[in-house]
Amino acid sequence: MTSAELYVQTFLKDSEISQVYVKGARIWVPDEEKVWVGAELLENYTGQKTIRIQIEDSAEERDYAIKDKKRLPHLRNPEILIGENDLTSLSYLNEPEVLYNLQVRFLERNCIYTYCGIVLVAINPYQQLPIYGNELIQMYSGQDMGTMDPHIFAVAEEAFKLMSRFDKNQSIIVSGESGAGKTVSAKYAMRYFAMVGGSQAETQVEQKVLASNPIMEAIGNAKTTRNDNSSRFGKYIEISFSKNNAIIGAHMRTYLLEKSRVVFQAAEERNYHIFYQLCASRDRPEFKKFCLMSPDDFYYTSHGMAPEIDGVDDAEDMLSARDALTMLGITEKDQMMIFQIQSAVLHFGNVKIREADGESSEIKKDDKHLSIMCKLLGIEESQMRMWLCHKKIVTVGEVLTKPLTLTQASFAQDALAKHIYAQTFNWIVEKINRALHSNTKSTKFIGVLDIYGFETFEVNSFEQFCINYANEKLQQIFNMHVFKLEQEEYVREAIEWSFIDFYDNQPCIDLIESKLGILDLLDEECKMPKGSDENWCQKLYDKHLGKAKHFEKPRMSRSAFIINHFADRVEYQADGFLEKNRDTVLEDHINILRASEFELVAELFEEKVDPNEKKSRAGSATTHPMRQAPKGGRSNKKTVGSQQVQKATVGDQFRESLKKLMETLNATTPHYIRCIKPNDIKEAFIFDPKRAVEQLRACGVLETIRISAAGYPSRWTYPEFFQRYRVLARSKDINRSDHKKTCENVLTKVIQGSVKKTPRGLEDPDKYRFGKTKIFFRAGQVAYLEKLRSDKLKACGIMIQKHVKGWLARRRYQRITKSVTLLQKYGRGLLARRHAKFLRETFAATRIQKQWKGYRARREYVKVRKATVVIQSAIRGYFGRMLFKQELHEHRAITIQKMVRSYLARRRYKRVMRGIVLLQSHYRRRRAKKQLKVLKIEAKSVEHIKNVNKGLENKIIQLQQRLDAKNKEGMSIKEQEVYIKQLKGELEKLRSSNEEGKRSSNKVSELMQQIKDLQEELSREREEKQVLITKSEEMVKEHTQMLSKLAEEKCQLKEQLEEASLKLQQQETKTDDEMKKKLEETNALLAAEFDSERSHHQRLVKEHARLQQRLENLQSEMAVMNSPGGHKRTPSDISAISLESYTSSVSPDEVKYDDEGPEEKDQGYGTKKKKKAPAPPAPTANAMEKEMKNVDIGLVLKLQNKVKELERQRTELEEKLERYEEETPQGTTDTAVISDSAFNALKMQELQNENDKLKREVNKLMKSISENVSFERGGTNSPAGKEFMEQFTAMSDELERRREECLQLRAMLAEKSITTHAIAKESYGGMDDIVNEDNELALAYRTQKELNRLLENQLQKTEKDAKKKEDKLKREIRDLKHENEAAQKVINQNLQLGPEAKIEATMQHEITRLTSENLDLREKADKQSDQIRKLKKMLKVYAKKLKDGDVAEIEAELERDDKQKKSDDGVATVKHLDRTYMGMLEYKKEDEAQLIKCLILDLKPKLAQGLLPGLPSYLLFMCVRHTDYINDDEKVRTLLTNTINGIKKCVKKHSKELDRVIMWLANTCRLLHTLKQYSGEKAFQSENTPRQNEHCLRNFDLSEYRQVFSDLAVWIYQTMIKYMEEVIQPMVVSALLEHEAIAGLTASKPAGMRGRSSSSAHEEEGREFSLDSLVKALNKYVQILSQHAVDPELVKQVFRQLYYYIGSNALNNLLLRKDMCNWSKGMQIRYNLSHLEQWLRDNKLNESGAQSTLEPITQASQLLQARKSDADVDSICEMCSKLTTPQIVKILNLYTPVDEFEERVPISFIRKIQERLKSVKREEGEDNTLLMDTKFTFPVTFPFNPSSVTLDSIDIPESLHLDFLTRV
Repeated sequence: MTSAELYVQTFLKDSEISQVYVKGARIWVPDEEKVWVGAELLENYTGQKTIRIQIEDSAEERDYAIKDKKRLPHLRNPEILIGENDLTSLSYLNEPEVLYNLQVRFLERNCIYTYCGIVLVAINPYQQLPIYGNELIQMYSGQDMGTMDPHIFAVAEEAFKLMSRFDKNQSIIVSGESGAGKTVSAKYAMRYFAMVGGSQAETQVEQKVLASNPIMEAIGNAKTTRNDNSSRFGKYIEISFSKNNAIIGAHMRTYLLEKSRVVFQAAEERNYHIFYQLCASRDRPEFKKFCLMSPDDFYYTSHGMAPEIDGVDDAEDMLSARDALTMLGITEKDQMMIFQIQSAVLHFGNVKIREADGESSEIKKDDKHLSIMCKLLGIEESQMRMWLCHKKIVTVGEVLTKPLTLTQASFAQDALAKHIYAQTFNWIVEKINRALHSNTKSTKFIGVLDIYGFETFEVNSFEQFCINYANEKLQQIFNMHVFKLEQEEYVREAIEWSFIDFYDNQPCIDLIESKLGILDLLDEECKMPKGSDENWCQKLYDKHLGKAKHFEKPRMSRSAFIINHFADRVEYQADGFLEKNRDTVLEDHINILRASEFELVAELFEEKVDPNEKKSRAGSATTHPMRQAPKGGRSNKKTVGSQQVQKATVGDQFRESLKKLMETLNATTPHYIRCIKPNDIKEAFIFDPKRAVEQLRACGVLETIRISAAGYPSRWTYPEFFQRYRVLARSKDINRSDHKKTCENVLTKVIQGSVKKTPRGLEDPDKYRFGKTKIFFRAGQVAYLEKLRSDKLKACGIMIQKHVKGWLARRRYQRITKSVTLLQKYGRGLLARRHAKFLRETFAATRIQKQWKGYRARREYVKVRKATVVIQSAIRGYFGRMLFKQELHEHRAITIQKMVRSYLARRRYKRVMRGIVLLQSHYRRRRAKKQLKVLKIEAKSVEHIKNVNKGLENKIIQLQQRLDAKNKEGMSIKEQEVYIKQLKGELEKLRSSNEEGKRSSNKVSELMQQIKDLQEELSREREEKQVLITKSEEMVKEHTQMLSKLAEEKCQLKEQLEEASLKLQQQETKTDDEMKKKLEETNALLAAEFDSERSHHQRLVKEHARLQQRLENLQSEMAVMNSPGGHKRTPSDISAISLESYTSSVSPDEVKYDDEGPEEKDQGYGTKKKKKAPAPPAPTANAMEKEMKNVDIGLVLKLQNKVKELERQRTELEEKLERYEEETPQGTTDTAVISDSAFNALKMQELQNENDKLKREVNKLMKSISENVSFERGGTNSPAGKEFMEQFTAMSDELERRREECLQLRAMLAEKSITTHAIAKESYGGMDDIVNEDNELALAYRTQKELNRLLENQLQKTEKDAKKKEDKLKREIRDLKHENEAAQKVINQNLQLGPEAKIEATMQHEITRLTSENLDLREKADKQSDQIRKLKKMLKVYAKKLKDGDVAEIEAELERDDKQKKSDDGVATVKHLDRTYMGMLEYKKEDEAQLIKCLILDLKPKLAQGLLPGLPSYLLFMCVRHTDYINDDEKVRTLLTNTINGIKKCVKKHSKELDRVIMWLANTCRLLHTLKQYSGEKAFQSENTPRQNEHCLRNFDLSEYRQVFSDLAVWIYQTMIKYMEEVIQPMVVSALLEHEAIAGLTASKPAGMRGRSSSSAHEEEGREFSLDSLVKALNKYVQILSQHAVDPELVKQVFRQLYYYIGSNALNNLLLRKDMCNWSKGMQIRYNLSHLEQWLRDNKLNESGAQSTLEPITQASQLLQARKSDADVDSICEMCSKLTTPQIVKILNLYTPVDEFEERVPISFIRKIQERLKSVKREEGEDNTLLMDTKFTFPVTFPFNPSSVTLDSIDIPESLHLDFLTRV
């Protein structure tokens, strides 16, 4: 088709043409080099033959000839339409506009994909682009085809969506020239299906589908002059899907393999890749036997003289191909056999056949290549040598052998080589199809057709004929499909339409395939015994020349013909058509190969039943030779009497396969991808217009344009048309409730009203049509509407400018008038002031002259008088000075004589004295040196140091002795006081007896005598007491003196300590900054590592949950398939929550609520757990007191610790054993695995028995101790005690041995861990050995554990300091209270006693007080002295370490001291608790299932909202407390395990109920916090009340279960976030990008310019969302989170994650939507984002970090609004700090003005931005990602949040139906 035929009718009348083709109009004119160039009219067109134009590029002016008014030059589209995504949205649809639009998008914007109606045009960029990542697949998944930028993923998504919605099969047809990128496009389409059909992760089926690509490229692709990886065959891959839209299999069909390439290649081309890959791998050991050489040494690989491809490693490609073969199930043996056959083909090409005597040929006997070939194929060398040079002729009665000429033998050799390769190719394709085949019934499929495009060369042969024939068939389907879609659109909109005339290539197809067509005549000639190419060509002339318009004959040739295809006229050379169509190979060669000793070789050539086979008189099978036969040579068909198999010809086979392909494509919905090759030199981003337009004409793109332009190509919805063109309407014609009526008014009244002024108008109804929802316009009409709109806007602009300019002129005139008046006023004032100044200056000059003259006269007189006085004073002074000098001279002479004489006398005296002193000093120095040596030796000795310190030690010893003596005296005083008290008692008795004596007169005298005696004794006692008082006073004085001395020494030591600390501080200040920097860097690194480890851990939890869900789904499907009659329990209820850490202690004992009782529990795989002996009843408090009276408490505590340790180890062994049994796969046939598992099971059983035995022995010992053990302090033990000690020692030894066995067993279990296998499967391709080979998992776990411990220590240290201060204050208060009480008691006693008693009491009190103070002071002095000594030693050690720089060691030592002090303080005490409600709930074992059911499974969110927040978690923990109280570890393990499984089951079942998921997230976090709060660890008790501390656990350490609940909370959090993201995902784009909240600001281009209809007429309409919808969803989330009292910190993390998801999705969509990149849309987006930011502030979440996650999309909106000039480069780069370079460049490339008043971003500006960003990003670390990762999740943390609710205050609501729980 010529360029003249590509002009598009624009439906312009003669009167209308003069309005369009005016001066300044922009047009396209043809050009020889650039095909089309832009020009501008320099004059109006009025029908003249020539018109003056100016070429835009060169500014050349010339005359353009116009031969016909209907062939006027093409008009150019306005600038606003340049670079459109869809070519059919252009106002003027013509060839130059299509070519120019593609060129702009490809070169200026680097966009390789463009829509053209239903066709995706893909231009090969010749370089790898980062636009095919998984994140891009996720972005296009679920999106409509017209909403995103053109991409192959959009076409694939459209096909997938139509298939999944309507269950209709789809096809994607990829076509184009060699080197246009067909194979790569098909590969990316299949990759998309593999991702979306495999749940975002490649399963085994998807991997097999993708693995077929490297295999087919190796055996079917080759380097050509146009493409380095050209597919030399066509293929159609059907990807089958299940009902759930998951890939279940695939099937591949191949077409027309280019077998001739095996034996011949043109210059600069290569054979198939597999041959070069074999040669490149020839040094590998397994390939040595193939005897391979360099490609240059093989005949079949050396034709092109280009054995290598730049950037391609054939050896690496060989490894990839082998891996792919292995994945597809082809065994290593078969692989090596295939490579062996391919190597044999290479050696076969090197076999040299030479001419022999006569018309015969022969092969040298020593031809090594023939021997190698026969050895590799396993055939007889002699037979092959024979039949390569001979052939067999079978007649009626005998068999003859005929020698072959050299030419015939060479034909046979090449034919056999091609046949061997073709059979191998077909065998591999068959194996691939078997591997991709699925036993599951396929309900639908998507086909991907990768087939050769239209070809035309200088010499075109049979291959080009078949290729162009296939393209004619495909073009026919394409035309019919485009026509069908156009007509369906008109019918759907109820548009009156006439038949659209389009190019129908059915006559051309009939010419080729109809009866007596070209193929039929070719087959008929092949059957003729003497058929030749010339005869066949003559038959074509006779049959079709002059009768078929598509058939022509060349002028100067009798062996060629021409066919007028839809794309171009092609001349075919008839030479070789017959031989290639026959495709013959000698049957003798096939028989030799069938007899091969290798099974695979024989299988390749065995006879197969073919319905196309038929008997004929020919002796050959099929292939086609490459080397041409000489003239006069005879074909195998000329053999008379031979019996041979006649198969269908190549043309017939190709026609049948093409027919099947067309039937398949007609039964599917096709999608078209046209690949364009931009240049022939294969350079990146170079566009050759000539080559591009040739391919556009050939691939049908321009035909699509022509069909679209023939109808109504521009289509607008009524609201969009009104929004765009309401500026043309008058207010009275606007009806906002009926947009259709308004649009009719605009098109009929407004525009027709302008017809009176201009002959141009749209009154012709054929110019437009009104549909149901759209307005349809002819080509060019939208451009005219745009012109009217632009004129209207310009007129409005002129009107505005007129008024503004008038206002500016008036304001300027007023300013000038005001200025003139002011100038006049100030000028006149200036003149008046000047005159006044002149008068004042004249008067002043006269006065100045008078004063000046008087001054000058006075000055002369003064000068004369002053000179006279000076002369007189000078003379008198001279005579005086002369006299003074004479007297001074005499005085100085006398003084000098005196001083000289005294100086000489003193010098003589000093010289004598100096000599005497020198002698004395010399003598004394020598004596001092000797004495210094002696002192140094003594100072270095130990004795000297002892002597120095002996004085201080003696003083301390004397003080201690004096204190001891004083203590002894104090003791004696106390004894005397006791004696005095006794005497007082006796005195009282005597007094009583005295009273009795008064009554008794007989005994008065005796009593009086006794009284006198007692008085004497009392006086003596008083005297002794007085002596004691004086002694005590002396002791007090001595004590005070001693204390003062100690205080002085203490002050001295304190000063020394302060000096040492001052020096230490000085040294610390020197290194303080460095240490701080190091600590900050270390803390930052540790924090980063901690965050990364936490995020990695949470990702693993998320991945594990996903894999477990998938496992359960598969198991449920398997159960349904295996047991259709009933239900069969599967082990899907096995808990696997905490498989991330080996320290997790979740018991795998699963409670089956329906199938099992409480006694027997299924452990999985048919095993039953042994029933445990019932636990002994809990002893009462009285019984425990009786038993513990005679028992050694320390020994019992040790025994209990040992028992707990044994039980814990037994529990761990049981859990490891059960986990190992669950993880071990069933049904394996590997005997080694069976034996290992059996050995491990026996080992575990033996260890369990041993542990049970040890436990029984321990129980026995405990019983014996509680009954009759009595340990005597300081004596020998009882027999029971001895027995216990012996048993205890033996048990300890056994325990150590069992520990070693446990370690070994743990190592064995770790190797079989599910977590390791899951990680290996996910990240290492299933290779478990690679996982943790550097112990990185343990290292990460230890790092995280150390970080947690460090944080806990810091918290504990802070709490400890506060606790110390509090204890100190309490102690001081307590001491003051005691002193106050003691003083009060003394005062009360003194008030009641008499005078003497008061004196005695006072003395006694003082003695007691002084004694206690003495003792206290002595203790303090001892403690302080010890502390001083310790501090001195520590100071010396620390000073030395500081000098050495060991700061870290000092900190570690201080931390150990703190821990030691902490452990020393933690002495166990026995407390008696009140027997009131203890915050526990008791339940029976059989009620556990009911507890889980009522509290977890059946709990409704509405009911939970009315209860105490976190009530289920409190109740569960109260049950755990009871199990801790009775010390039942089995019960607590089953309770916690079933709780975890119940929560997980509930969340899985109701994962779409947000209320329930959030409820259990809150309760899981509360249970986690409760386990910490009541764990008994001091780090979690800082905010507890005393009552809460009493409720702490006493027997169990549930720290490992805390990790399990933390993992469960992470999993629930991820489930919640996933659901929230699914809900808001469809709202993001509508709310942030499409929502236009600012009234009157049009932020979008009209849909008529960018709209693109889907390829299906039944596309569903999606729901429209606004910003309010998104805000309502966020409000709902906040409300639910607050109702369930989720921790505030966790709420902040939730919305930070959601805001990141919103921002990343919005930015990714913005980067892929050109219609969103304009100034107005930037303003709308920024306004919408401000609403989200305000929402954060309203809900007090602005400090959560959520707002910072919106910075990328915020900066993108600011970039759209920013001014884009060269001066703004730096400011833009600084503003877009959160955007990557590709994102910024992409937005600038996509920036498109909404109307023509805006300007596009210049390419030079984008280049400057790129250069600036490269320099900036190079310093900061460059990030070249285009799209943000929407799957990124921030690591979630659960900060400890203790509760103020006490457990004893919680009541159980009746609505929970928990009557079986009992309060303890």
